[in-house]
Amino acid sequence: MVAVPKQVAGNSMLGNSSILGDVKCNSYLLFHGETALGNGLRGFLYFLGLAYCFIGLSAITARFFRSMENIVKHSRTVVEVDPHTNTEIIKQEKVWNYATADITLLAFGTSFPQISLATIDAIRNIGNLYAGGLGPGTLLGSAAFDLFPIHAVCVVVPKAGELKKISDIGVWLVELFWSFWAYAWLYIILEVWTPKVVTIWEALLTVLMYGLLLIHAYAQDKRWPYISLPITRGERPEDWVPAEVASVSCEDDVYDSIYRKVPAAEDSVESSNRPFQKEINLEDLHVLQLWKKQFMDALTLESPESRKLNNAHLWVARILWQSLLAPWRLLFAFVPPYQIAHGWIAFICSLLFISGIAYIVTELTDIISCVTGINAYVIAFTALAAGTSWPDLVASKIAAERQLTADSAIANITCSNSVNIYVGIGIPWLINTAYNFITYGEPLRIENAEGLGFTLMVFFSTSVGCISVLVVRRLILGAELGGPRFWAWVTSVFFMLLWLIFVVLSSLRVSGVI
Repeated sequence: MVAVPKQVAGNSMLGNSSILGDVKCNSYLLFHGETALGNGLRGFLYFLGLAYCFIGLSAITARFFRSMENIVKHSRTVVEVDPHTNTEIIKQEKVWNYATADITLLAFGTSFPQISLATIDAIRNIGNLYAGGLGPGTLLGSAAFDLFPIHAVCVVVPKAGELKKISDIGVWLVELFWSFWAYAWLYIILEVWTPKVVTIWEALLTVLMYGLLLIHAYAQDKRWPYISLPITRGERPEDWVPAEVASVSCEDDVYDSIYRKVPAAEDSVESSNRPFQKEINLEDLHVLQLWKKQFMDALTLESPESRKLNNAHLWVARILWQSLLAPWRLLFAFVPPYQIAHGWIAFICSLLFISGIAYIVTELTDIISCVTGINAYVIAFTALAAGTSWPDLVASKIAAERQLTADSAIANITCSNSVNIYVGIGIPWLINTAYNFITYGEPLRIENAEGLGFTLMVFFSTSVGCISVLVVRRLILGAELGGPRFWAWVTSVFFMLLWLIFVVLSSLRVSGVI
């Protein structure tokens, strides 16, 4: 007997019922009793839950970024022989180069909420001939959020008059090319090559293109002949991210104080007979002290900054905000300190927490669409795109503040957009197409492919305007970020207008208004 696929083209996510209408939604998040509440109240509560999940994403982002910094700082000892003096030269060499770190750790890590959400949506959708709309809609909306609002924030982050430019234009052009090609490729799949259908080979090629991006950017960074562009690289600081002044000094104090306490513990260790065991015990003490401090910080509502506030209203607001963050901070305190294993354990654990939050966000979005009747693509373009792109925003803002150049801040934007398509859409489509091909011998069908194609065209048009402004700033002001305050804010406002144009036109199209 041949299995019959579930041909459910329209589901609650893509429903066109009236907003907050009388249609009863039987879906619920925790308890069946939720269905007894009115649609308006349920929608309000679920939106609050969605916002709280986004606060959780912002809380885990700082820990994720710290672990990523520790990974990039890792170096190895290299021994070279001087051909003239025949003497050995010992030096420290970075394990990660800038281009690889920007494309893999930074872009992939900050895009992980979108990737997790799209993958979860695909797994839940296994067995349907039609792809889910939540993943692609979120990733396209996230691309627009990355390109416009994040550029708008980064351009005003530097201090007044401070200019931060891209030092390696060659690598940025390679990343920009693959970013634009990602959306051109998506349009070819949806509208030209196999309209409204995705085959397993198209999905596989989409994923493999991420590898091509990585190889091409690395070749440009190393200036491989015949592959790289003949563009001179500007100077860039040795450290990927310079040390912070405030937060790092605080952590360093803790780090040093631990080691000042270590000799006191030596009396209890038989150092003469077990030197190796002594070293392990000291390291364990160091890790446990740091881990303990994470939990103490999570349970402390009043920080040194709040104690300095003279305004009672600001003090109360800060305490309330810290109380709101406390559950998330306590949960994320279980992430091991980033000093362990060069930050890899903390990096992976942070991604696991992000995946968990993404799953809750997926469930909430389904219920919100069911309760309110709002098209899931509209929710994806707006709320989900902005919320899941928060790590992108925070990471680019931190890089724009702390790095001496604009490379990583802007590379995170362009590379995240590439990762969104090649990995964020490619892997979910590969999962669904492989299942459909093996089980039914059928490809994956895309509902509302015309709407997605229109969204891609709008994105192309507005992105050309964004990149053109960056080029003009480079030619006139000498840098992409910063500069005179007036022109920085003018640029920021223009980028936000481009984002509003994208959101409005795309939402109207997928909703059938235009």
